[in-house]
Amino acid sequence: MDDVSAVPVPQPRARTAASASASASASASGAAPDAPSGSAPDATPGSVSDVPSGSASDSTGSRRSLAAGLLLGAVGATVVLLASGQVWAEGRAATGGGALPLTADGQDVTGTPAALAIVGLAALVAVFAVRGAGRRVVAALLALSGLGAALSAWAGASDSTALDEEAARTTGDAAATIDALTHTAWPYVTAAGGLLILLAGVLALRFGSRWPTMSGRYERDGTPRPRKAPRTAPDPDRPEELWKALDRGEDPTHEG
Repeated sequence: MDDVSAVPVPQPRARTAASASASASASASGAAPDAPSGSAPDATPGSVSDVPSGSASDSTGSRRSLAAGLLLGAVGATVVLLASGQVWAEGRAATGGGALPLTADGQDVTGTPAALAIVGLAALVAVFAVRGAGRRVVAALLALSGLGAALSAWAGASDSTALDEEAARTTGDAAATIDALTHTAWPYVTAAGGLLILLAGVLALRFGSRWPTMSGRYERDGTPRPRKAPRTAPDPDRPEELWKALDRGEDPTHEG
């Protein structure tokens, strides 16, 4: 027993305390601890992964322009059609017994705004049925119909021909004219509706190439249609199949 030497047992706490003191001294001196190997660097806020893709913004702009074009075109055509049926001009025709009050609505003054509004509605629908150069042509037609409706309504705001014709027809005197002629605000409302149609056409010309096509949903793609599996002869061990074949007018004994 005297030859056995005592081997000191290592103290884990001592080593832990030593490593802790070394880390504290390193942090006090300003040295950063080494990053573990294989770790990926943190992404910065300005990295490419944080930048939104352009396709999402294009899709959002396309939907907004589509909604705005549909709204402007539909509202503009509705305003033109409704305002064209209102009284545009008022006056009095002189007769032997006094003065006869007369009125003229937008259809009496000019039927151009209402006709062009119908053309604009048709063009607004046709924009989604064509593509490419055809879409640009239809969009131009939409814009021109709105411009024509606005100009014709503006010109009719000071027209007195309709009331003069009404006075001649009512009094029976071809030389009869209208006195105290006044115009309402409906011609200008009609012109405003035409401008809305014009704006819809401008949007269709600018962003129409990004709008969806109505007929594209119904066009066939290039994939072949799956063929139906050939009908096999009925199983003679199953009488119900034989009866079904007879109901269809088939010969259950024929194999093919």
